[in-house]
Amino acid sequence: MSNVPSIQDVDVAGKTVLVRADLNVPMDNGRVTDTVRIDRFAPTATFLADKGARVVIISHFGRPKGVRNPTLSLEPVAKALAKSLGREVGFAEDCVGEVAEKTVWAMKDGDIVMLENLRFHIDETENSDVFAQRMAVFSDIYVNDAFSCCHRAHASTYAITKHLPSYAGLSLKKELDALSSVLGDPERPIAALVGGAKVSSKITVLEALIPNMDAIIVGGGMANTFLLAQGHPIGASLAEPDFIDMANKIMATAKTHNCEIVLPVDLVVSAEFAANAQNETIPVGQDPGNGMILDVGAASIEDLTNRLSGLKTLLWNGPLGAFEMEPFGDGTFAVAKAAAELTKQGKLVTVAGGGDTVAALNQAGVSDDFTYISTAGGAFLEWLEGKELPGVAALTEQN
Repeated sequence: MSNVPSIQDVDVAGKTVLVRADLNVPMDNGRVTDTVRIDRFAPTATFLADKGARVVIISHFGRPKGVRNPTLSLEPVAKALAKSLGREVGFAEDCVGEVAEKTVWAMKDGDIVMLENLRFHIDETENSDVFAQRMAVFSDIYVNDAFSCCHRAHASTYAITKHLPSYAGLSLKKELDALSSVLGDPERPIAALVGGAKVSSKITVLEALIPNMDAIIVGGGMANTFLLAQGHPIGASLAEPDFIDMANKIMATAKTHNCEIVLPVDLVVSAEFAANAQNETIPVGQDPGNGMILDVGAASIEDLTNRLSGLKTLLWNGPLGAFEMEPFGDGTFAVAKAAAELTKQGKLVTVAGGGDTVAALNQAGVSDDFTYISTAGGAFLEWLEGKELPGVAALTEQN
């Protein structure tokens, strides 16, 4: 991904720079409740403004489906961004047309303005070339700083690049560099920890990862289907019997690529799916009866932490157990802390992504210690699957 042009290499002084951000943030009663995406985007806005650009920020918020909805206005987000930046952020009540044009043309070098929700116009999600031209008319340069939106070919991520010189913003470039460090030319040995409830939702991910990994650690409900495929009893645990053949196929494919499939060696089981439910740890192979597998046991934790010490790179997507309920997050948290400690020591590169993964790492208190954590959902998964991301491809196609 080194061929993706960066805005850091461009003289932006006196230029109007249209910046696509993903500021689709959690909000409650008009107040932003989680500023992670805002804080990650802030360095790009600051960099451009400090270089003398006129910074025009565009983003979507919610799913208004082409209908103007006051509850989905970006104005509160503009105020939250201003607080994060420590500088004024103007706001325009539309993203195209006379209102937007007058606001932008009144800007001075170093000013920052946010335009209203892109998705108040149905043309945005339809990748309308005309809509893109209406934004390009008041802009000199386009910057994509929204990796989490790059898996969609929308007007603000794809069509716009046909009309303006286009570059990656700071956070997008950082994300691409982090992902390249895992699947581009990673330090080996490299392993992927892939968890989650269902094998069916991660088949393409597993198939894409096998040729690139030395090992794949399978966790969560997914692991139950693999154990079932190996003939182990899993009691009342979540599994997909219809995907046993697929699990066997994945294990056979991994063998041909010298990629080890790592499964739990012991299991924490409970008859009740509830926090603090009575539970016991049993070895793989022992029948849990009516019990459900809700986490990996101490022997699995020891096995995995030992394996981590022999790795140079770790990709993490998905939990090892039902981490949302005590004490069934012990496996996920223990392995996360071990990975974080090795990262702090400079012995391991750790890249993680996916909604449940981010939540689990936050709960474990290690988010700041991983090399990189992606907040993207669909884009991160599609990248893992080896799919081309239109928003990224567009940046290379036009240069």
